[in-house]
Amino acid sequence: MSDVKLNRKLTLEEPVRVDDGAGGYQTSWQALGTLWGAIEPRTGREAGIIGGTVSMARYRITVRSAPVGAPSRPLAKQRFREGARLFQIEAVTDSKAGAAYLTCFATEEVAQ
Repeated sequence: MSDVKLNRKLTLEEPVRVDDGAGGYQTSWQALGTLWGAIEPRTGREAGIIGGTVSMARYRITVRSAPVGAPSRPLAKQRFREGARLFQIEAVTDSKAGAAYLTCFATEEVAQ
C-alpha cells in the first residue's frame, strides 16, 4: 500500500497506576515512544454530559507494524498523543494493506 503517508508524529502512551498515598491510586500516562502515522477521520457526534457537552470523533490511525509483544506495537486501552490532542485506542488490527501496517481505531473527546 504505497499510498499511505505516515506524516503525523504520534507519541504512544500507556496507563500506569500511581499510589495516591491514601490507599488508592491515580492513573498517569507513560510515553513508550514515537510512531509516525496517518490519521483519517471516520465519524463524529456530540454527547451530553453533566455540565456541558463533549464532541466525540472516531479515527482510523495507520502506523507501521511491529511484532506482537513489542513495546512499539499499539494496544487497546493505550493512547496516541499529538501535541494537546489525545486519541484513545479502542482496537488494533492488521491493515488490509498487508503485514507492513497496523490499523488502530481510536476516539478523541473534546469538551465544549
